[in-house]
Amino acid sequence: MIISRLRQLLTTPIDEVGDRSKRSTSILLWLSLSLGFALYYGSLGLQKAFRAEYVVQDDAREYVFWMQQFVDPTLFPHDLIADYFKSITPPGYAAIYHLMANLGIQPLLLSKILPIVIGVVTTLYGFRVCLKLFPIPMTGFIAMLLLNQSLWFRDDLSSATPRAFVYPLFLAFLYYLLHHIRLGVMITIVLQALIYPPLVLITIAVLFLRLWNWDHWHLHRERIPDFVFAAGLGFLALLPYAFLSAEFNPIVTKAEALTMPELYPGGRHPYFDPNLWRFWLTGQHSGILPPLLPPLIWVGLGLPIVAQNLSRFPLIKRLNREVVVLAQTALASLGLFLAAHALLLKLFFPTRYTTHTWRIVLAIAAAIVLTVLLDAVLLKCEELARADRWKPLFWRLTLTGLIGALLILFPSFSPSFPATNYRISGEGALYQFLHKQPQDSLVATLSDEANSIPTFARRSVLIGKEYALPFHLGYYRQIRQRSIELIQAQYSPDLALVQQLIEKYGIDFWLLDRTAFTPEYLLNKSWLQSFQPAFNEASTRLQQGKISALSSRVNECVAFESQSLTLLKATCITQRKTQVRLPE
Repeated sequence: MIISRLRQLLTTPIDEVGDRSKRSTSILLWLSLSLGFALYYGSLGLQKAFRAEYVVQDDAREYVFWMQQFVDPTLFPHDLIADYFKSITPPGYAAIYHLMANLGIQPLLLSKILPIVIGVVTTLYGFRVCLKLFPIPMTGFIAMLLLNQSLWFRDDLSSATPRAFVYPLFLAFLYYLLHHIRLGVMITIVLQALIYPPLVLITIAVLFLRLWNWDHWHLHRERIPDFVFAAGLGFLALLPYAFLSAEFNPIVTKAEALTMPELYPGGRHPYFDPNLWRFWLTGQHSGILPPLLPPLIWVGLGLPIVAQNLSRFPLIKRLNREVVVLAQTALASLGLFLAAHALLLKLFFPTRYTTHTWRIVLAIAAAIVLTVLLDAVLLKCEELARADRWKPLFWRLTLTGLIGALLILFPSFSPSFPATNYRISGEGALYQFLHKQPQDSLVATLSDEANSIPTFARRSVLIGKEYALPFHLGYYRQIRQRSIELIQAQYSPDLALVQQLIEKYGIDFWLLDRTAFTPEYLLNKSWLQSFQPAFNEASTRLQQGKISALSSRVNECVAFESQSLTLLKATCITQRKTQVRLPE
């Protein structure tokens, strides 16, 4: 019977396949399909990454720009922003880029290639983890399909930042843990600490929970030495990052954070929200509900229910007892989520402890549930076929086919898939001009181009939205002071303020948007509203139509201009004389 053979093909546990070659063929087939989709989604991301000359992922700008020092150590001399981001970049993550730079691969190029590599490694480890928990190859395929889709519905993977490495590192940990490979567990713990420090806390918490027998609630004393060694190793591996990031301490305290507009809606990093529903459930940095797509991934919540209905879902009996590691992961993540809320910024944002690991847990759990449901449906279809009940058989098979189609085709219904968050700039001429200037050149600007100049032009900026992270006060106090002074100078009727700012910071160029002196300009830059009273004073002057001293010098100090930008030569402003336009 066709239905019986289909059920045998799709849901037969691998250890029930007597022929070793057939077993290997089945595993290889489903693994190849899993890798095929991972490569396909990754190739879609690559298309976006290389669709123009000046393209960079939004969050990658914070990490990639300073790592160009691996290619040219003379870049960004005495640059506060570069020094800060260098200090908060995990050393293991930086080492990857440093190694590749030594092999001739530029950091910006590597940031575009890494996502597809990370996706493949994630799929390899994830498939093997699924096979250990539930020995049905199709389950591994479904889990990795859901996980890869979910990854590309967000920009975590495409960012190629440390958080992108959560998935291969945590799945590698689970693989070695479930296969009792101690050396593998220890190596992954060290790598987690060196590449994405928050992850090692989750891993240690999982190992702690595994000290207890969840069925009889007694302590596994034989596991204590391994746990102590793993925890000690993890914390030792965290020390390099702790020392590096301490350069710009202190970290913002809870009392200070509550007074900072930067951490409220409209600020640079919104965390607090007056709406408690949003704050605790859906907040970008504070909410417990991860914004996970595709919808079928949420089927994983039904695993505890399915596991208790052996009579209706007979295939669930093949579930490995080690599946408890999924619950342990979810619980460990929840505990650290609450701890991060309680300690506020000491463990960084709470969502870092749930979004990534819960995505993994739900994908695997959903795959198990869908496999078990499919097996139950096919069993019922066999009964209906034997009883010649074709109508209910037809509808069951149709519904099953629709769910299968939804599983595979859902991303094609989303015009934003894959969600890479790559940023394209059309200001190539500006970058080329700046790149020809001395390497210690400093650009002052309120323009959004400040976010891209360090990456594309390899020149320093005084401030920029992407670089205004309000966490380490040793750094942010300086950025805040610079921002206030820049706003005051740009919109002051007194040219002396402009000249004083240029001399104080050694500014070489002042970049202006064409609309910089219109009333709407500042209102559209909500992140600048944190810098009071300079923002309100400047906004009031613009609305009153008062002329800025700097605006009166634009025409005579132009060094470069494009359709939307004007670059002024700072020496022209300070010398109070007409400056001829520099060649491009």
